[in-house]
Amino acid sequence: MPTLDELRNRINLRLEESFVGISEQVSDLAPADLVELLNQLNLIEAATVLTMLPVSRAVELIDLPTMSRRSAILEKLDPGRTARIIEEISADERTDVVQQMGVSERRRILAKVSQEVKAELEHLLQYEEHTAGGIMTTELMRLDPEWTVGEALQHIREVAREKESIYACFVMERETGHLLGSVSLRDLVMGELEDPITAVMRHKPVTVNALDDQETVAKKIAKYDLLAVPVLDEEGTVLGIVTVDDVIDVFIEEQTEDILRMAAVEPGALDRPYFDNPIFRVVRKRIGWLLFLFVAGTLTSKVLHSFEDELKAVVALSFFVPLLIGTGGNAGAQTVMTVIRSLSLGEIGLRHAWRVVLREALTGLLVGIMISLVAFAQAFWITHDLLLALTIAATICTICLWSTTVGAIIPILANSVGVDPALLSAPLISTLVDATGLVIYLTIAKIVLVQI
Repeated sequence: MPTLDELRNRINLRLEESFVGISEQVSDLAPADLVELLNQLNLIEAATVLTMLPVSRAVELIDLPTMSRRSAILEKLDPGRTARIIEEISADERTDVVQQMGVSERRRILAKVSQEVKAELEHLLQYEEHTAGGIMTTELMRLDPEWTVGEALQHIREVAREKESIYACFVMERETGHLLGSVSLRDLVMGELEDPITAVMRHKPVTVNALDDQETVAKKIAKYDLLAVPVLDEEGTVLGIVTVDDVIDVFIEEQTEDILRMAAVEPGALDRPYFDNPIFRVVRKRIGWLLFLFVAGTLTSKVLHSFEDELKAVVALSFFVPLLIGTGGNAGAQTVMTVIRSLSLGEIGLRHAWRVVLREALTGLLVGIMISLVAFAQAFWITHDLLLALTIAATICTICLWSTTVGAIIPILANSVGVDPALLSAPLISTLVDATGLVIYLTIAKIVLVQI
């Protein structure tokens, strides 16, 4: 059996000729390996390989969220084949795939699918992509409140193949579709067959609204350790469910966005595989923050210019500028990361602001005192100037205290006014601390070193 690299090379070489001999080898790959191979091919190659596979195998692959560019690949296939694949994949993945297609391609596909699937897609596509409605599936396990436990189990056995998840079941009114309760498969199996299902169900299950943000949904599922959470409309009717596997995807997506924003990169810059991102698109996603940070960085130059005479008087002051502002930026970045993480986990909020600020300020002070001892020894060893060494030590301690305090305040304030704290990324904090740290440094130097 050839390796994935060998298969990829053969596909690259034979693209203009024939795939004879490759089709069988590709078909024998495990789904995870086949997805990995398709992710490494360009769109035309991936679409060609997908065309060789039976529809059932193509459905299995497209149903996996680990497969990248699903929508773009399906757009390259014959509309009829794409429609067949769309009809067979699970409802939530189906919506996600169609949602990412171009408007014209979406219309072309919707014209080919069955009326039932079309109506379902049009209903789900009305919700924003990053809401509970946008990530939910309609393939939930509905149970009748008049059934016994035995009747419920019999129904589950009959329809299990058609449902995405059977482990979380929901008891609903026949007429209105209102949610009455939830019951796990474990509870049903452990219950007596003659018991009414209402005797084993949870009467007040955790729910979410269709318009709730996906991150809110993910936090609820994690907090209450749920396998699935029902999605309701304003009238309390069940529209679908969000399952725990969808939540894992949400957490990965949200954490990726936060990490990118902390690095001053717009999240959209990495929503495609590396080589599929046009350079100009990458530049457009990066340039905004870089320009902003560059302009903000001119504050540092302005501060140095303002203290030009002092720096000329004691040239040794300039030796320690990179060390001081670098330490302040690092201390501030550590605090920002810690506070943003705690905010995202719901451990702290605006009501905890003063406690957080005092805690981080104390941390910064203690860290600053310890680093200042090392800084004093280093500065005295280099310059043999006691007053200059004292200046460096005092500055390090003050800058650590200042940067950790600022790093604690800004994310909390941003979160309280509805701004993503990750937008106030570590580079921005570093730039701010650089300028203010220089003011602190040169002001202390002016006080301690009376000769300037």
